[in-house]
Amino acid sequence: MNRLFIGRIIQCLLCAALMTVTSSCSTVSKGPGGQISKVKYFHLNPEIPLNTEERALQMERDYHLYGAVTRAEQRERAGHYYSIFWKTDDRETPLIVRFEYRQADSGLATKSMEIPVDRIRRSNLTRFEVTGDAYHEQGRVTAWRVTLVRDKEILASQESYLWN
Repeated sequence: MNRLFIGRIIQCLLCAALMTVTSSCSTVSKGPGGQISKVKYFHLNPEIPLNTEERALQMERDYHLYGAVTRAEQRERAGHYYSIFWKTDDRETPLIVRFEYRQADSGLATKSMEIPVDRIRRSNLTRFEVTGDAYHEQGRVTAWRVTLVRDKEILASQESYLWN
């Protein structure tokens, strides 16, 4: 009976820790004209075996490696994948989703990717990838920031813990 009680306590603590991690990953960042509701991140390294029974992680890995047959094709897909979920108040005027990031082997040099969005919906998803040569030559992504920009005005922004 004592083991059962201790097992329940450990289970509750693990559940509370998982809830804390989940809520910290899904913070909503609101700005004057929009919001970034979630930034989903996945790091793919096909050279390291995935030793877990978590089906969601295995599915994500299989999704990104789909169609990569040779080792060279799998190596090209290795890297960081970001999915940004966002909304904006004005859905008529186009905007730009900007992803800025720093990598381990490039010091404090900031790189950036931009995707213009003309058809804005009620809920939007924009994806960015740091893969292939950019990943293998400059290393893993150490910090990032996502910004919604319209006519040089920042509508919303969200950044990783290590950005500053």
